[in-house]
Amino acid sequence: MKQILAFLCVCVGISFMSAQNLPDNPDPGKCYVKCITKDEFSEVEETIQVYPAYTTLEVVPATYRTVTEEVLVKEASKKFVYVPATYETIDVPYVSKEGRNDLSVVPASFGSDTRTFEIYPKTSGWEYKQLEECDSPNKEDCVVACFVEYPAQFSDVSFTTLANDATTSSSPVGPQNATYKKRVIKTPARVEEIVIPAEYATIKRQVLDTPASTRTTTVPARSETVTRTVLSKKGGITSWEEIDCALLNATPLPIFYELASARLTPASKRVIDERLLPILNDKPVSIEIMSHTDSRGNDSYNMSLSQQRANSVVNYLVSKGISRSRLTAKGYGETRLVNRCSNGVDCSENEHQRNRRTEFRVINN
Repeated sequence: MKQILAFLCVCVGISFMSAQNLPDNPDPGKCYVKCITKDEFSEVEETIQVYPAYTTLEVVPATYRTVTEEVLVKEASKKFVYVPATYETIDVPYVSKEGRNDLSVVPASFGSDTRTFEIYPKTSGWEYKQLEECDSPNKEDCVVACFVEYPAQFSDVSFTTLANDATTSSSPVGPQNATYKKRVIKTPARVEEIVIPAEYATIKRQVLDTPASTRTTTVPARSETVTRTVLSKKGGITSWEEIDCALLNATPLPIFYELASARLTPASKRVIDERLLPILNDKPVSIEIMSHTDSRGNDSYNMSLSQQRANSVVNYLVSKGISRSRLTAKGYGETRLVNRCSNGVDCSENEHQRNRRTEFRVINN
């Protein structure tokens, strides 16, 4: 049945290509794929300088030596000690009562004397007298004027005379003396100066012996031989390549993977070397790598894992020199199981492993 389907697919492909410059003189029952020749490249080796010559500087650290020194840890100073004064007691005489002079009064002494005083001066003047024997009726006829003189009048007055005025006489009275106790300085107070010597300690310290320096080293340039790929022949020419018709359909490869892994085992790499590399090296065809997982695990995770597995095969082929432009990687996850082991179905490990597979098919460019 598969052969009939393959034949039908090929026939449809040829009828479709009947209007597209089909290959000349095709063999009956053969399948052909349209290939566009790729650019051809060659590798050349070239020596290039990958690192220039340069100078390095190495720091030579400074060196030190240890010296011992005596250092001042406490400066010399002075201490002042107060020495109080000393005293002695002496008797100090003093006049408790000063001396004086007592005075006695000598009364005044008197004498007596007499002195005549004119108590009335000598006077004279006219005095009118009435004559007693005058018969005249005129009184004035009976008046006579007499000039009368009166002598002065004297009186003796006795009086006391001062012989000696009152005086005083003094008699001295000596002072009264006493003593009191007095403390006098025998030795005055003083401040004695005492020198406190400095204190020293011995220390060890590191002093610079040789300063830091640099040492110059010249590093030579470094060259490498690189292999460059250069275009040796321009592609782009359309050609038809005869291919086994079976390779146009998905062809299983006996490549199996460990659970939840995209790593290629050594056995899987041998399968690729034996089955895929000869086809790709013999004809300039392109292929599609299709990887699958079993149904265990999350569906989206399985889709991502299958893509990683397909990428692993493509990367390995690229490492063998196949151009990545000729390879297509496609992951299908658990969408194309080859047995009944879908989600929730209890299957053996061998049954699940059959679904962890990789297939390939030849495709047109």
